[in-house]
Parts: sequence; structure tokens; C-alpha cells
Amino acid sequence: MAYNLADLFEHSVDVMPERVALICGARRVTYRDLEDRANRLAHHFLDAGLTAGSHVGVHLHNSIETMETLLAAYKIRAVPVNINYRYTSDELAYVYGNAELDAVVHHRIYSPRIAEVLPSLPRIRHTVVVEDDLGGAGLPSDSVPYEEALSGSGDRDFGERSADDLFIMYTGGTTGRPKGVVWTHEAIWRVLAGGLDFYTGEAIDDEFQQSRVGSQGEPTLWFALPPLIHAAAMMPTFTALFSGNTVLLESKFDADRTWELVERHRVQILIITGDAMGRPLIEALDPARTDTSSLGVVASGAALFSPVIKDAFLDAFPGLLVSDSIGASETGFGGIGFATKGETQVGGPRVPAGRYALVIDDAGRPVEPGSGIDGWFAKGGYVPLGYYNDPEKTREIFREVDGRSVVVTGDRARIEADGSITLLGRGNMVINTGGEKVFAEEVESAMKAYRDVYDAIVVGVPDERWGHRVSAVVQARDGRGVDFAGLEDHVRQSLAGYKIPRLLWVEETVQRTPSGKPDYRWAQGVTKQRDPDHRT
Repeated sequence: MAYNLADLFEHSVDVMPERVALICGARRVTYRDLEDRANRLAHHFLDAGLTAGSHVGVHLHNSIETMETLLAAYKIRAVPVNINYRYTSDELAYVYGNAELDAVVHHRIYSPRIAEVLPSLPRIRHTVVVEDDLGGAGLPSDSVPYEEALSGSGDRDFGERSADDLFIMYTGGTTGRPKGVVWTHEAIWRVLAGGLDFYTGEAIDDEFQQSRVGSQGEPTLWFALPPLIHAAAMMPTFTALFSGNTVLLESKFDADRTWELVERHRVQILIITGDAMGRPLIEALDPARTDTSSLGVVASGAALFSPVIKDAFLDAFPGLLVSDSIGASETGFGGIGFATKGETQVGGPRVPAGRYALVIDDAGRPVEPGSGIDGWFAKGGYVPLGYYNDPEKTREIFREVDGRSVVVTGDRARIEADGSITLLGRGNMVINTGGEKVFAEEVESAMKAYRDVYDAIVVGVPDERWGHRVSAVVQARDGRGVDFAGLEDHVRQSLAGYKIPRLLWVEETVQRTPSGKPDYRWAQGVTKQRDPDHRT
């Protein structure tokens, strides 16, 4: 027994085998079912020559098979690697190669792109294809059919595992090449799946605590909306399973259908990624048509969650608990804030510092609370081992501060007089205009509160005089135009003049990653392709 993700899941299976673990579409699988199918896939992996330390690409959208694949890899001590299913062929070839994959499990809809890159990646010696409901039917694939791969033994006979077994989580790559963050099972369980006491931050010694406590009460219904290829959905799903709860999954996000499923399954906890999901959900909500009275918690992470959207949830659901967590692939959970009506927000959320989070200055020294100095967010305690195949970047962000190992993520932050930490925005997305620093997320939040703007990404456009000009790519609400003068007046009410976007491009759709984060590379590309639609 160990602080291992497979062990923690098996503890739930042993005490709650007949509870429903996952729901997806018309399918409902119990903990016993999920265990049996994951064991069968694990035996298939072993028969295919995979073993402890083998790297298994998880090229899947949300499905029961996605969780089975992760569990099967954990069971044989293989290393699952998340693959973003929106990657182009070039991006896919890079990540497959950088991650040194030995095998890939994929949905059929992604078969053509995978077939395109496999000839250049001889290390990948085994692939398995899962049928899907997103248009993959009939696409050719040389991979082993998933259900055929499950034809072997369902026994749990894999031997002892270790708390130091590995898991690799690739970053979204919104500003550069994706990087693989290497976690041990114990570390990621501690920071993202219930291995720390929520109130004290103390490590939980008893690996059976979650399953034991969960078995003593009724299961809670969680709905994980973000893609399971990201920690924002994957780790809440594991947290729920370790405690005997039920998780609802959907292959793609649809706001109208989400509320239908909330009513049908009496969802209690809704997992989202900020405005990217929160805004369409609020706009699709019709209390007269749908009974959503079961909902008690909306939990957001991994993306900007604007006060105006939080307020809309609080207005729609009296008594609702709305949380906004900070974190990254490199840090895990970094803190949590709870929304109150009418709050103001600069940049990201404001969270308690806790025992592991701190702010450091450019010299690597801790910033004193209330000093007013903007520094860098740093996270200590249980941290990753580093980036896979990237020692230079590892040295850059994994550092020693006051004798302890910390991760410095590149997020700018300020520590307030009361010890709380305010996230200001990504350091690499700070726009220097005429010597003034502008945080893109702060401007995006202000713009998206305007009536004509559905979504926005703020970037810096090179300028001979100012260095960079604050610029924005916006998506108009419901396809209507943008009143640029009205937008400027609105933003000026909350931001200083130098933060006002001077150049604006209007696009039919603003592109975001599957996890809901702004695609800054795409936005920069838009600004280079054509003249702006408006100049201020």
C-alpha cells in the first residue's frame, strides 16, 4: 500500500463496489465495473510490452474510457501523459516526441492526425482506438480496438506500487511550447486530490481516510465540465472517486445541455473553468424551464473568473457557494477564494497565503505583507520534480527560497497586509507601454463586463514610440457590433488611461484552449494578419 493514485482508487472499490462511479451519456459504471475494466486494460498494456516507467499518451476527450486508461496506466506503474486533442500535426509530433511516448490510447476521431505523425516516431510501438460520439465513426485506424483490448483478465494482480511513481502533466502551451511537468503520485495527491487537510494544510497520514469517510455517507454528484486532459477536471474527478462520489462526464461542453443534465442527475457540485464556461452557462440558464435546485457549489479554476460572472451565479442561486482556485500544472492547488456579492477584483483572485504559498521579489527574497511591492507568486511544500526533458526551464522556475524548494510560476502577485495574496496576472503577459506595466487579465476582466463584449484577449502590439500598445481581440455578443466609444468609456471607469486598449480587432470567435485559457499566440497572430477594426 502506498500514497499512489491507483491504490487510493482501489480503496474506494473495496468498500463501495456497487456505488456508481461515473456517468457519461446513457452509461453508468459502478466502482466494481470501473475497476474490472481498468484491470483488463492494464493487463493488455502488459501483454503489449508496457511496464513500469513506460509512457502512455492519453489522447482522449472526456469519456469513461479516459478514466479507465489513466487508472490502467497507474495500476502497472506506467506513466500517463495528457495529450491536448486540439493540437495540430506539428504540435502533436512535438509533444509525442518530447514526452517519449511508448503507446497511445486515442479516440477514433483523432486517427487521421495520429497516423500522420506516427511514421516519424518509431518509439511508439502500440496504439489503442476508442470509439467516440464526435464524428469518428468509420475513420480508418490501425490501432487495436479498445473493447478488444479489454478481453483479457480482470484480476487485480499487479504487485506493490510506490508513492514515487510518476505522472506527467503537459502545460497548455498558450504562450510557447507545451512542457511536461513531472509529478510523483504522492505530491499530486497531496496538492490536488485530497491528501492535505483542507483547513490546516497538514499532510493526511492515513491513505484509507478518504474512502472510509466517503463510505459512511451518501455520495455527492459532481459534474466535471473541463477536459479531463487538464488537471482542472482530472484531479477533481480523482478526488471525488477517492471519496466514493459519482462524477458526470460529457464528451464536449454545451451550456444548454449542461443545465438539462444538472436537472436530470440532480448535480450538486459543478466544476468549471472561469468565464469560458461560466458566461455561456449563465446566459443559457432559464430557471423557469430547468430545475437546478440541487446545485450547491460552483467551483472554478485554471482560468479568469470575472466578478460580474460570479455575481450572476450568486444572483441566480441564493445560498450557492462559488469558489475560485489558483494553481498551475507546476504548482497544483495554490489557494482558494470564495466569492461574495459585489466584490472588486484586480487581475486574478485573492486567496489566503496558507503555509505553502508566498510572494518573492526579483532577487528571490520573500516580500513582506502590506509592503505594496509587486512580486512573483511562489509555491512550496509538495512540488513537482521538474520539467521532462527540459533541464534549463527546470532550473529557471524550481528554486530554493529560505532553504525550501519552491516553484516560481511566472505569475505576478502582491501580498496584502492581512497576509492574503492577490494574483495580478501572468508575468509573460505583462504589457510594457511607455514604461507602465499593464496586466492583460485585468484589462480582459474589465472589457468582458461591457454589454457588447462576449470575450476578449488582450496583448501587446509593438510600437516605435511606446514599446508596446495595449491591444485587444474581441468577440461581440450574439454577433452584433461593438460600440467602441461605449467600450472605452466603460473600461475607463475602472482602469487608468494607459491601460485602455488602443487597437481593437473583432473576430467571430475568440479562441481558447480546451481548459478555457486565452490562446495568446492565436491573438498575436490575428494582430499581425490584418489592420485593426478600431483605433483609440
